[in-house]
Amino acid sequence: MEFAVSRVGTTRVTLHGGSDTTACDDATEQLAESLERLAAEGTIADWEIADAEVYEHPTAPFDPYTIVLEFSVTVVVDAEDADAATERGAGAIDDALETADFGAVSYTSSAAASAA
Repeated sequence: MEFAVSRVGTTRVTLHGGSDTTACDDATEQLAESLERLAAEGTIADWEIADAEVYEHPTAPFDPYTIVLEFSVTVVVDAEDADAATERGAGAIDDALETADFGAVSYTSSAAASAA
């Protein structure tokens, strides 16, 4: 049986930006490109970026911003039941984000499975 397994998390992106807004927009664009690439490869089925906030402001004129982004990712897995799907899907999400070289991913929810 096919299950869609979703998980919500956060990651941080460090980059140079002209302002809070520019830095957040640039970080969102960078994360979106990574997630689009994973979707195009078939590694993930769906994704969404929910929020981007400045985590750490620059302390000097040429220091970078650190932006924290909240996102959700969904994968589709075959499993006998929801519990097995949750475990398999959580592992698939971890592997996908690790392969995409996401830095410091923290999950804000447990993986959740629903019949696809």
